[in-house]
Parts: sequence; structure tokens; C-alpha cells
Amino acid sequence: MRFEGSFLAVQPQDRLECGICWWVYDPETGDETRRIPPGTPFAELPEDWCCPGCDAPKHKFMVTE
Repeated sequence: MRFEGSFLAVQPQDRLECGICWWVYDPETGDETRRIPPGTPFAELPEDWCCPGCDAPKHKFMVTE
């Protein structure tokens, strides 16, 4: 796992984990809660997207390895 805010250098296939509640965004599955379709990379999420588990902003996400 990289440092908090590591989403800035995220690759399209990277999974990211919320640094607050540990919810994982997987681009293969998208985000059903916020109607993000499967195949959407983290970098292409809307600016106002936030964690469906705790409402944390995007900068709280870390790339998982």
C-alpha cells in the first residue's frame, strides 16, 4: 500500500482503499452505490465522488498492491 493521497499517480487498473473505513474501489466492479459503471478507472470518477462507506473525499484513498 502506498501513502495517503497516492491516487494522484493511479493507474487505470489500480484498486484503491479508503484510508478512513477501508472500503475498496475496484475499477472492475465500479461503485453501485453511486452508480459508477464497471470499468471506470479511479481517475475518471466525478470530482464530487466520495467513499460510499464513510463519505471520505478522493484524496483519502490509497493504492493497494
